[in-house]
Amino acid sequence: MTPQRFVIVGAGLAGAKAAEALREQGFDGRITLIGAEPHRPYERPPLSKGYLMGTTDRSAVFVHPEGWYADHDVELRLGTAASGLDRGAHRVELTDGGAIEYDKLLLATGARPRTPPIPGADAPHVRYLRRIEDCESLKDVLGSVSRLAVIGAGWIGLEVTAAARQAGVAVTVLEAAPLPLLRVLGPEVARVFAALHRDHGVDLRLGVTVSEITPSGVRLGDGDEIAADAIVVGVGAEPEVGLAVRAGLTVDNGVVVDAALRTDDPDIVAAGDVANAHHPLLGTRVRVEHWANALKQPKVAAATMLGREAAYEELPYFYTDQYDLGMEYVGHAEPGGYDQVVFRGDVAAREFIAFWLSGDRVLAGMNVNVWDVVEPIKTLIRTGTPVTPQALADPGRPLEKLAAP
Repeated sequence: MTPQRFVIVGAGLAGAKAAEALREQGFDGRITLIGAEPHRPYERPPLSKGYLMGTTDRSAVFVHPEGWYADHDVELRLGTAASGLDRGAHRVELTDGGAIEYDKLLLATGARPRTPPIPGADAPHVRYLRRIEDCESLKDVLGSVSRLAVIGAGWIGLEVTAAARQAGVAVTVLEAAPLPLLRVLGPEVARVFAALHRDHGVDLRLGVTVSEITPSGVRLGDGDEIAADAIVVGVGAEPEVGLAVRAGLTVDNGVVVDAALRTDDPDIVAAGDVANAHHPLLGTRVRVEHWANALKQPKVAAATMLGREAAYEELPYFYTDQYDLGMEYVGHAEPGGYDQVVFRGDVAAREFIAFWLSGDRVLAGMNVNVWDVVEPIKTLIRTGTPVTPQALADPGRPLEKLAAP
């Protein structure tokens, strides 16, 4: 019999870990990993953190050593993208004119930076951060300019801002919402990040609109001019669903998949930033553009490709490092979906844990400069253990005991 061929479209973290998971789970057929970029798979968090700031070496961003793919008989097709998908023929068409047949297919196409409909958003001095080349170009910028404007106060925008300030660059952040990270964290915790950046000398302009990017900076909706030598745009990302749409797969804020990461085609799965997956514990579909999903979902995707029962049940998790603040967040609290936020610790000193509650149950938790508490927070969320705000706020009540069934 001809060996089965599994094809992975997208050579990022999710794609690379899927190839690894397939081999670990005993698949001995052919694996082809297709990537539009010329580099072997690498991780993206360092691009706005350590690699951007020069504290992480370039070699550390890659998922596997250079020889790993040959050693594990994984065929890399880099520098070419998938242009079409013929589901009936089980064939992926490539931009270089070639085509690859598959028995099972994984879509790990990721996301792309959102480009705002602003005149000048595509000017040469405007930077977006997604690829390793973007990071290296931005590193050069931070070493050569004195004034930077950042449009968007999300995770990418704020991490770039922190790197720029630590490089001695004056930064103005422009955000349409009344607080940074408002939709993600809510007003209670978003204020912490506003104060953090202002304490580090950032000119944080909130509730503003950008009408134009000019050669000398940014023009706001009220006519105010912000002078800048370079512009970074970080206004979110969009899942790369073009291939799935053209193939007729169900798409809704990403490729729609079940808990096993299976699309409505039984021979196609999706993982990472592009996957909008049903979460058995949360009871809703969730698409998370964070490192942990790309790292962990591939094990489930690989099992599903191999015909085994599997479900992705990990709670959403993300982290950030900005200045002297380190943070981890676990769980899922939609805007308007929680009743209150309870703090344990010293918020002013930025050493605390925040809990998002619905009634007496914890939906999410975030630890700021407090460590080794993620597991009990996960247990509180998973078990739905009833807990009072007073108990959560009391540092004398160990979280492990509160989380005990």
